[in-house]
Order: sequence, then structure tokens, then C-alpha cells
Amino acid sequence: MSIDLCMRKTIICAILLAASLGCWGATVNGRQAFLHEGWSVFPAKGESPQAVSSEGYTPAEGSYPATVPSTVMGVLTRAGLFPGILEGDNYSMADPALFESPWWYRTEFDTPLSQGRILLQLDGVSYSGEIWLNGRYIDTLEGPFRRCCYDITEYAREHNVLAISVSKAGKGQPGIGFVDWNPRPADGSMGLYREVSIIRTGDVAMQHSTVRSKVDGAADLTVETTLVNLTGHPVEGVLTGCLEGRRFSKRISLEPAQEQIVLLDASRFPALHIDAPRLWWCNGMGSPQMYSMDLVFITSEGISDSQKVDFGIRTVEQYLNEDGNLAFKLNGRPVLLRGAGWTDDIFLRDDPKSNERQIAMVKDMNLNLVRFEEFWGTSENIYDLCDRAGLMVLAGWSCFWEWEAYLGKPHDPVYGGILTPDDIALTAKSFEDQVLWLRSHPSILAWFTGSDRIPHPDLEPQYLDFLSGRDDRKEIISASGLKSPVSGPSGTKMRGPYEYVGPVYWYSPEAPGYANGFNTETSVGASLPVKESIAKMGLEWPADAIWDKHCTVAAEDMHSLDALKKAITGKFGAVSDEDDFLRKADLLAYDGTRAMFEAFRVNFPKSTGIVQWMLNSAWPSLYWQLYDFYGQPTASYYGTKNGNAPVQLIYNYADGCVWAINETLEDNDFEGIIELYKTDGSRSYKASRKVHVVAGKPVKVLQVPARRSGCTFLQLSGQNTEGEVFARNSYVLPQSEDVHDWKHSSWYETPIITYSDMSSLDRMRKADVGISARLSEEMELTVTLSNNSSAVAFFARLSVKDKEGKLLCPALWEDNYLTLSPGESRTISCTIPLQDCMKIGDISVTGWNFPEKKTAVL
Repeated sequence: MSIDLCMRKTIICAILLAASLGCWGATVNGRQAFLHEGWSVFPAKGESPQAVSSEGYTPAEGSYPATVPSTVMGVLTRAGLFPGILEGDNYSMADPALFESPWWYRTEFDTPLSQGRILLQLDGVSYSGEIWLNGRYIDTLEGPFRRCCYDITEYAREHNVLAISVSKAGKGQPGIGFVDWNPRPADGSMGLYREVSIIRTGDVAMQHSTVRSKVDGAADLTVETTLVNLTGHPVEGVLTGCLEGRRFSKRISLEPAQEQIVLLDASRFPALHIDAPRLWWCNGMGSPQMYSMDLVFITSEGISDSQKVDFGIRTVEQYLNEDGNLAFKLNGRPVLLRGAGWTDDIFLRDDPKSNERQIAMVKDMNLNLVRFEEFWGTSENIYDLCDRAGLMVLAGWSCFWEWEAYLGKPHDPVYGGILTPDDIALTAKSFEDQVLWLRSHPSILAWFTGSDRIPHPDLEPQYLDFLSGRDDRKEIISASGLKSPVSGPSGTKMRGPYEYVGPVYWYSPEAPGYANGFNTETSVGASLPVKESIAKMGLEWPADAIWDKHCTVAAEDMHSLDALKKAITGKFGAVSDEDDFLRKADLLAYDGTRAMFEAFRVNFPKSTGIVQWMLNSAWPSLYWQLYDFYGQPTASYYGTKNGNAPVQLIYNYADGCVWAINETLEDNDFEGIIELYKTDGSRSYKASRKVHVVAGKPVKVLQVPARRSGCTFLQLSGQNTEGEVFARNSYVLPQSEDVHDWKHSSWYETPIITYSDMSSLDRMRKADVGISARLSEEMELTVTLSNNSSAVAFFARLSVKDKEGKLLCPALWEDNYLTLSPGESRTISCTIPLQDCMKIGDISVTGWNFPEKKTAVL
């Protein structure tokens, strides 16, 4: 049979296969039906598993409707139990004793009993699940990062009952963990927290398909898939593939029950050589181009199985630079990793909609990386979104298993808590499952096999052996600066800080977190939500012990707002009210977070990576976040966005100079302009310079004159050759910078001996700001701010509310917390979901030295 004829038959059979799946009454994706809906959840009360997994069973005490993925607490909160559990001091309402015994997940589904095989795919059970189908025991799956596929053909009926008894991790078992970021989930994250699906195949199933690429001008692809003979007799067939009209095939013979890894590369299959590939680039450097390949295995009976593989063509180089620091190249170009650390929702309630909203925010902040300290995600969706957004990913294990306080059993100070042969075997197999599941994603750069520690010498060789044969990425042994006896140094550092430090800290070589090398997690501590979110959290002024409960749960520090309060008092003196406190907290978070990213950009390529700890929060929090639990950006969000603009002018707090940054792929020519204003609004300095910025090479532009007294406003702007302003950055500079106590630095903070005096900001001249707003026919919202005074209008926060006076979310401003020079006007766009545009009520602006102004939308 010719290849063309095979492909025609493939298309016809695929259509028939999709049609048969369509009658399952489940969410269908090609050959795979996802069992998302129609579940019930109830506590196990000693009933017979055979009865629970048979038709006609009704729980004696009732059940709760559920969807999958979910955890038990996620199901219960959606059912209305524990109202307001995350607000104020209410978290104690959830009694962990409710979850000491197993809970059942139960569903019924139909499947046609035609020829072929029926498989049950479980992507994640936490911590363990006893699986029953139609009154028969299938297996017990242990470990939340195991994935298993079961041939259930002999157990299946036209109408089926699937019941899974889930149990949470016991003491010492390596489960899902949030470390010290937030309180532990009351249910220990027990549940079917990832997808459950039914797969229909012929006698041969296809698994773990992926496409790898090597780029050197042209691209050579390698296709890998695993073919599994589900029968007791030999099977012959043809593996065929199609990539944008390029076709290839290979004849395969399988022995009874054989699993065969099949590799097809460009040296033998010319269709896998691409002369002018569309490359996958990260955000800020280029477009994240994606490809899609169809793979089909055909036997004499027709299509046995098929898979669609989405992938990107790119080359990643991971190496230690001349300073011994971990560094990366993407498609041959050195890249500075700039990102933040992700966490899932406390009850693992994230779904594709919430994932899409959050990934859009990461991209909006001009970041290029997300770190998943744990293989986060309730489905593969979050990684798909990173692929398409051009966000690089570092995924792997968290430190939850590396400390006795979290894991619940003794740990080794070097190797953490995975020490016994059984734990090592489980962890190695779990790692393999996760890599095979995720390796097709071009966004993933490398795999963290350790976090605060390094893997045990009996475990790491298993990682290395597996990766050498099944993936083209490398491991990162630790987020900390440790050395493995197996593979050598990590090249990373994790020396803090996690509490407030002044902007000059990041430019100071004496600082443990100085902007060089790869700092895998660090931050300036507290990052407060907007006032409206604080009210939703059930927190009342003044900031007291209840507020502190919404900081971290770390034992040593970071469990209160004391460091923030001390910094605010040291810089400004006593605050007058909640608004004053929040305004000053926002300024410290904005300037501090921006300076952290900017210092690493100025110092590139000596600096190689910076990860803000953290990106988001698992519950309503006051710490370590760029947007809050409700999805509202914090001040840090906009500091991050400005500080990471692809082409930007940056103030270096150490040398007092303005630097030009260009992290695109093209050189850039523009005019850099600096202006200085006093707190009375008078301009004390203006200068400009023509700048040529080579891609990837920071360049010094201008020296900023020394300040004489009080605070000074520094306004930076870049104008292109057409005279258009494309880059802006505003700073408030004290007369002198914070003085840090380097000798008494710890892993989480560097004390400040003398705070910079910013009290003159409370005495600055009042500004008069006008506001108008317009919603175009294309539903694009723009707001124009006009400074109608001779004073600087400082730290203007824009917000948009619905007709009931509630903040719209998400509402992403082109710029926010901005500063207007005397007489300046700016028009700012705001991105709002189309369905929310007709809900817009008032637009408001409030600032440091002017009262709130509101306007309706025209």
C-alpha cells in the first residue's frame, strides 16, 4: 500500500474513530474521552468497594457533586461548605480530622463495546487511590506524581461505574506541598487532582510521543513514540506521520505484550529535515512559533492508535559560564532568565480559564520565565499556555520533601528526605512519569531534581540515565549553590533576601543576593494587595495579628509585617491611616521589585537569571506576590512590568548612571532623555543623548547629577527616530541610599542600619490632575491623565470599577502607579475582557499628592 493511500485511509479511519467517541457522553479529544463531569464525592464509611463500584449504589449519608480534576476540599468549598474559610482568621474552621480516612470519588459512564481496547488513564491521584471498576479491583496508585494507564477491556461494560478511594499523604510520605508559603490544605490535597480519561485504541497503543529538535540554521527533528502491543500475539503495522504536508513512515513489528520505543530522525527520514524552520523564541526576543505533527499506527485492521504532538523548534544550551554560574542560550543567543515562582491554588482549583488569565499577566509583565517549584498544574493546560505565550519554564521538585518539618520524617542536611530505597524508587519513577508527560513542551528549559538540597547519590544517577535516553534537556540539581558528588556544582544561588531591602542592595557586590549569576528565588518580602482586596480578605485596620496570619507560615521570619512596618517608619515616620500605610508600602514594593529585576538586566551577562519569589499566592496573602489571590495586580506588578520592558532606560543605584537595555533580537537606535524635578515641581536638570544599543548588550547612557537635599524625581524616556516615546521609567530618589549591615546578613534578610529619608514626599506640593476616559467602538478603553499644575503628580494609581462599584478583574493597565511631570498629559490603555466592557462604571485615579478623581466612560 502506498504512503498516500495509507494517509487517506488514516484520515477516513480517524473521522470514524472521532464519531464513535462522540457518543460517550464525556469531553472528547480525538481518541480520548475525559471524565470531567458527573462525579460524586463522599467519605468512606466502611462500605464494600464492590458495592460502591456497582450500579445502584447510593451513599448512606449523601454525597457532593464534583468535577475532576479536584481535591476534596475543592469539592466541599464549591458545594458551599466552609463559607469565607480563607478570610480573616477563619481557616481554623476546617477540621483536618475530616480527612484522616479515605474519601470516595465515583462516576458512571458509557462506552461502546466494539472491537479494540479500552484504557483508563489516571494523570494524578493525591496521595494514593484504590481503583475499582464495575465491582472489580484494578490497582492502587501511590504517589501524586505517578501517571498510569490501565487496559480495562476485560472489565468494561456498555455502562460502567468507576470508583476510586483516595487517601491523603501520611507522615513521611512525599505528597503535594506548599512548604511555608501558606497554611497546609486541610485535606492534604487529597483527590483526583489531575485528569481521568478513557482511551480507545486497537491492539497497539501509542504513548509518550514527542518531537525533539536540533537547530543550526536548518533544523533536524527526532520523533519518539512508544508502541505497546496489548495482545498476546505478534502485531505488524506502519507508523506514519505528517508535518505540514511532509510525510514519513516506518514498518514496525511487535512481539506479544511488547513495549517498543521507536525513534525516527532526519538522517533516515528526509521529511524531518527543515531548511528554514520557524523558531520558538521566548517573550521579548521573538515569536514562540509552534508546529503540530500527526502520528498514526496502522495495522491490517486499520488505525490502531493516533496522537497529535504540538511542539516547537528550538535549541537550548545549558552551561556554567566563566564565573561558574548556570547560564542558558536559546537558539544560540545568551538569554537572561527573568521570571517568578508559581503556585497552584490552595485547594488545587485552578482551571484553564484561571490559568489563561494568569499566564496573560505574566506575559504582560514582560517576564520570560515561570518557575514551577513542584510539577504544578491540574492538567497539561498550564504548560500549553506557556508554550504559546513564549514563557520559558523550569519545572521540578520542591523543597517540601527536603525538610523534616514539612515531610514529617528525619532529613539529611545535604540530600533532604528522599533517602530510603522505597522512597528513591517512587521518586525516580514519578520523575520519569512527569518528564514523559511534559517533554514535548518547548517552553521547558530544564528539570529541577532538587531545590534546597541535592538528590541522593543513589537517586541522581537514575535521573541522569533516564534523561540521557529520553530527553534532550539537562537537570538542575539544586536551586541552591550546592555541589553534587555525581554531577558537580549546580551553578545557582539561593541566598535571599526574602524580606525588604533597599533598591541599592541589588547593585551592591557585598550583598548575598547581588545581581550576578542565577538567583533562583528572592524578593523584597511583603507585597500588599490593593485596598479593595484587603477588604475582601476580611482584614481591618490597623494591621494586627490577623493581618500577620496572611503572611507566610515560615517559622524563622516572614510571618508578620514587622519588616515592612519598620522600613516604612524608618523612611517616612509614622503613618496616619490605612491609605497612608498602603501607599507607602506600595512605593517600597514597586521600587524594590523593579530594582531587583533591573540590576540583573544592567549586569548581564555576568547575571544569568533572576526569579521573583513569588508570582502569585495560593490563598489571600500579603507576601511574595505580583498579583493577589483575586487576580488584582499589586504595585510590584507594574514595577516588574516597567523594569522588564524589552527596550528600556534604567537607573543604576550604585553608579548613579542611566543605562540602556535591549533584550530583543535587533539592535536599536533612539534618543535617551533624562529630567530631574524637585518636590516643589521645579525642573533642576534635563539632558539627552543619541543611543545605539546592540541586542543583548547593556550600555551606559548618562550620568545623573548628585542630589542635594530631599527627594528628587527622575523621569526617563526613550524616543524613536520618529520622535515617538516608546519607553518610560520614573524614579523617586532620596538624597542618600539605604545603608545595609552586610556583616549580619542571613539567608532571608540583610538588616538596614540607616534608612534613606523619604519624608519630604509627605510635604511635596499638591498637584491638580484631570481624568477622562473613552471606550471605542472596538471596545478599547483608554484613559487620559492631565497634570494641570506646576507640581509633579506622583504615584498615580488608576482603577476601573463596574456599575456596582467593584473593581473589575482582570483589568491590565498599559502603565500604572505612574508619575506625571508638571503640565504633562498621558493616555493609558487598559485591557479588559470583552464581556466585561459593558460593565464598566467609573474610572478613578488617586495619587500621593492629589485627591481621588473619577470619571465616567464616554
